[in-house]
Amino acid sequence: MRKKRIPDTMTVAVLNSYSGADALSIEQRPIPTPAKNEVLVKVAFSPINPSDLATLTGYYGLKNPTPIVPGGEGSGEVVSAGPGAMARYFLGKRVACTGWGKGGGVWSEYVVKSVKGGVLPLNKSLSLEQGAMSTINPLTASAFIAITKKGGHQSILLTAAASSLGKMVNRLGRNEGIQIVNVVRRDGQVDLLKAQGSNIVLNSNEAGFEQQLHDICHQTNTRIAFDAVAGPLTNQLLKAMPPNSKVIVFSALSRQAVQASPDLLIFENKMVDSFWLGPWLSKQNLVKIMLLWKRAQKQIPSQLKSEIRKIYPIQEVKEAIRDYTSQMTGGKILLRMS
Repeated sequence: MRKKRIPDTMTVAVLNSYSGADALSIEQRPIPTPAKNEVLVKVAFSPINPSDLATLTGYYGLKNPTPIVPGGEGSGEVVSAGPGAMARYFLGKRVACTGWGKGGGVWSEYVVKSVKGGVLPLNKSLSLEQGAMSTINPLTASAFIAITKKGGHQSILLTAAASSLGKMVNRLGRNEGIQIVNVVRRDGQVDLLKAQGSNIVLNSNEAGFEQQLHDICHQTNTRIAFDAVAGPLTNQLLKAMPPNSKVIVFSALSRQAVQASPDLLIFENKMVDSFWLGPWLSKQNLVKIMLLWKRAQKQIPSQLKSEIRKIYPIQEVKEAIRDYTSQMTGGKILLRMS
C-alpha cells in the first residue's frame, strides 16, 4: 500500500444521537487504513443535503447505531490505496465519494471507500466544490428524466421544485422537451423559478391551488409526479392527475406519512410508488451507470450545476446546518474539511 502526506489523526464530525444538529461534536480520530479494493480519500468538500438533515434526526433509510459520521456525498483526492488493481488505478485521482456503505459518512478529513461504488472519478474540468455535489442531486435528476422518458411521458409534476434538485430537473426537462409542472410553497419561489425559465409554477399555499393543479394536469396530460414532501400533498397530487397516473415519493420533507385516498387507487387506477437513488442504481447494469455518470459529469457545468451560497469549515458544522435550514432554496452550503 502506498501513502502520500498522511498524518496520524483527522478531524471528524460525529453524531452522538439521532436528535439533530445539537448532537454533533468535533473529534480527533485515527486515520483508517484501506484494505483490498479500498482507497483512502482526503476529503475536500461535502454539501449539506436534505437527506443529511433527515439522517441527523434518524429519519433516513440508513440508521446505524450511533455514534456515526454523517455526510451523504463529497469530493477529494485518493491519497492511499489498498491491494488490488482497481484501488491502484484510483491512487492520486480526484474523486466524488458516496457517503454510505464501507467507511460511512464523509464529514471527515479522511474516509476509506470501496472502489466498487464508493468512489467515482471526476472530470478534470470540474472543481472539487462542484464535484462534492455531483452524485446525489445530479444522478437523481438524471434518473427522473430517464424514468419519465421510459414511461413515454411528456410532462412531470414536481414538488419542492425550487430546491437545487428541482432546478436541475427543470433545466434537464427543458433540454429534453419535457414540460415540468412545478409545485412550491412560497411566492418568492414562484418568482425564482419563473425567472429561470419555468412557465408553470404553482404555490401550494394559495387559495384555489387544488383546482389550478387539476386543470393544468389535465391540460398537459401529466400522469407522473415526483413528490419530495409526502403527507397530504401526495393525495392532492393523485387527485389532480388524470386516471392511470402515478406519484413517486422520493422524500418526506413534511415528516408526515403519505396520504392516498382508496377511491383514487381503486376506481381511477392511480398508484403511489417510491424512489431511492441507491437501490435504483443497483438495478441498472454497469454500462448504463457509467454512461449516466459520464453524461452527468458533462452536464454539471450547465443543466446539473449547483449554486454555492457559502462554505463553512467542518468545525462550524452546527452553524452551517442552521444557515442551511433557514434558507434551503438560496444555494448550497458546503463544508470544507481542511
